[in-house]
Amino acid sequence: MKIVKLILCVLFGLMFINAGLDKFLHYMRMPEMKPEQLKLLSAFGEITWLMPLVGTVEVIGGLLFIFPKTRALGAIFILPVMVGIVLHNFTLFPTNEGCVIAVVLLLINLWVLFDNREKYKALVS
Repeated sequence: MKIVKLILCVLFGLMFINAGLDKFLHYMRMPEMKPEQLKLLSAFGEITWLMPLVGTVEVIGGLLFIFPKTRALGAIFILPVMVGIVLHNFTLFPTNEGCVIAVVLLLINLWVLFDNREKYKALVS
């Protein structure tokens, strides 16, 4: 079970590092978008600090998530972005495979949060 967790966490971290770096380097191809999706993307572009912030959080969170010693911190760090990804996918792409990927990533994140619940007790006590 430890090896499965390690593999899932490394893949999770790499996916977020990749997504974060793309926000700076723009190397992934943009899919075809509906007008409402283009409108949202344009609005995000108007907020000049938003995408660099999200990209930075994704890269840092992904790096923290990869290493067992910092994984608990990475799971908390990446959770707000993960919730945003799930909400975004279910709002704009409800019949898309992106929803499945988003839910799987959220479940991995929640698993790591639950697995490290003892480490978080000091934060809430």
